[in-house]
Amino acid sequence: MAYLLIVDDDEDFATTAATVLRSEGHDVHIELDTDDAAKSMEAKPPDLVILDVMFPEDASAGFELARSIRHENEKLKTVPILMLTAINAKFPLGFGPNDLDDSWLPATDFLEKPVDFDVLKGKVAQLLGEGNPADS
Repeated sequence: MAYLLIVDDDEDFATTAATVLRSEGHDVHIELDTDDAAKSMEAKPPDLVILDVMFPEDASAGFELARSIRHENEKLKTVPILMLTAINAKFPLGFGPNDLDDSWLPATDFLEKPVDFDVLKGKVAQLLGEGNPADS
């Protein structure tokens, strides 16, 4: 299966998501901050990044990492990015999939927290080209 990188400061969520995705046969690594995630991706590029938006050090650190992946690293620029966030619960922005674009937020797809893990599994399969988009 695929090598997945989960980047999320919520260790409980990340651990649970990793367990669910490992049960699907994936190799999953967790990073709890964006600086360590950038180093990890440089050392071993993932097949898919599951990325939170808000981190304690910076409420938009996930956005910054997504832009870095797409625009500053040749070997990572085509890696799918699945953005997971609770930003709409904390700020009334109405953020959603229509906000994804190459310059502001170059993620491949978006899921809002709390995440249904069956939906997450389906979305990961879809982004890896393993599933039927109608299943997600």
